[in-house]
Amino acid sequence: MKIYADSMGPEQTYKLLTGIVVPRPIAWVSTLSETGLTNVAPFSCYTIVSNMPPMIGINIGRKAGVRKDTATNILFNSHFVVNIADETLLEPLHQSAGEYPPQISETQLLDLETLPGESMPVPRLVAAPISMECRLHSVTPYGDTGAEFFVGEIRVWHIRDGLLNDGKIDSTILRPICRLGGPNYATLGKVVTLQAVSQTPKTVL
Repeated sequence: MKIYADSMGPEQTYKLLTGIVVPRPIAWVSTLSETGLTNVAPFSCYTIVSNMPPMIGINIGRKAGVRKDTATNILFNSHFVVNIADETLLEPLHQSAGEYPPQISETQLLDLETLPGESMPVPRLVAAPISMECRLHSVTPYGDTGAEFFVGEIRVWHIRDGLLNDGKIDSTILRPICRLGGPNYATLGKVVTLQAVSQTPKTVL
């Protein structure tokens, strides 16, 4: 089969790409609205951008040309928290993807307990094994549908005791979940460990 990109609309392209680029880690992003409501929503177009300073990036699309609450809230107060969900949080994470009106707080709707951020007013999710408090670095628009790539600089990590081993997160204990195409998710499954290859240490230019 051969498919030409210019023969497809945005919805068709999205379905194709999200079934190809798998598995994808999920950023469960909490933000604070102008009226003080906590919003939380999952985003699987999410990646590392820089390690010094530590930065992560999230692609946030629009619905019918309108920015999602997450994007609106980040642009309002320049802060957000990326929470990492484990297997026990799959159901509330999935439900938080619903298109709720701005006056509805997903944390209240789904009974998700929060704690205030240490470096910012945006709260984090208590149940999340890892939370990263981020300050907005930049926003870059891409494409014809209004998608924007939000980059945040991590200011504080909150890591559950027992997850960090010799400076690394033990993924088998974290038990993260990932996104596939459609309403489908996956867990780690079998973990294969190979002999480490030689790497030049990371340095600052």
